This record gives sequence, C-alpha cells and structure tokens, in this order.
Amino acid sequence: MKILVKVKANSKTEKIQKIDEKNFIVSVKAPAKEDKANQAVIKALANYLGVSRSQITILSGQTFKNKVIDIAD
Repeated sequence: MKILVKVKANSKTEKIQKIDEKNFIVSVKAPAKEDKANQAVIKALANYLGVSRSQITILSGQTFKNKVIDIAD
C-alpha cells in the first residue's frame, strides 16, 4: 500500500493526522538533518499502523517534506 505523507520536523509534539485513506500529516520532534526525521517518521508510522519498521520504505521524497511511502503487507 502506498501513502502520501507530509512531514513536519522539529515539532513540539509527535502526532499523526489522517487526512484520508492515502494522505497523512506526520509531526515529529526530530530535526530534518542526517536522516533523523525520516527515521522518526518510519517509527511513528510503524507504531500507528501496527507494523514493523522493516515493512515501511520511503519511495520518494527523502530530502523533502512530501514523501511517498510504501507499507508492505
């Protein structure tokens, strides 16, 4: 399953907002440096969706706010 995620790095709180079935806004405390925010997004989505981190892959948008993420079944 592919989802579209808008990331808000350096947030005061960590939360996930589900816009619809394919669109999410993920706020993480981690800075957008040295891949820290990407790893925090993967961890947050894994907890939210109840899957392991290894099932989540960032397909595009590694260095951008908007990302396409694949969740393996």
